[in-house]
Amino acid sequence: MEYDMLKGLRHIEQLVVEHKDTATVYGSGALEVFATPAMIALMEKTCLESVADKIGEGNTTVGIAVNIKHLKASPVGSTIRCEAELVEVDRRRLVFSVKCFESETLVGEGIHERFVVDSAKFMSKF
Repeated sequence: MEYDMLKGLRHIEQLVVEHKDTATVYGSGALEVFATPAMIALMEKTCLESVADKIGEGNTTVGIAVNIKHLKASPVGSTIRCEAELVEVDRRRLVFSVKCFESETLVGEGIHERFVVDSAKFMSKF
């Protein structure tokens, strides 16, 4: 299957920061603010969902690289909006530009790469 036609695809997901999303829970910090690993998970989810129904039955994507900057802390109760755009396609490797916002303030940004795999074939390796 050709994935080039997906280039330029955009998708948005959002969440309200809860205690379970904080740096203290993740162990990545000592403050009750949106954890960087939680932000990365939201970014990955946004990219995953953007192509989930467009890559063929039985296929999924797996994350293979992240290069993210967390620019501003967000407290519990904040609404975080993640925007992803598919900016590069190299056969089955998909490269996304991702940005997270609290209201209109940029709180995180970067690049996330995913790879299209056949789910059954991938899992048969284990």
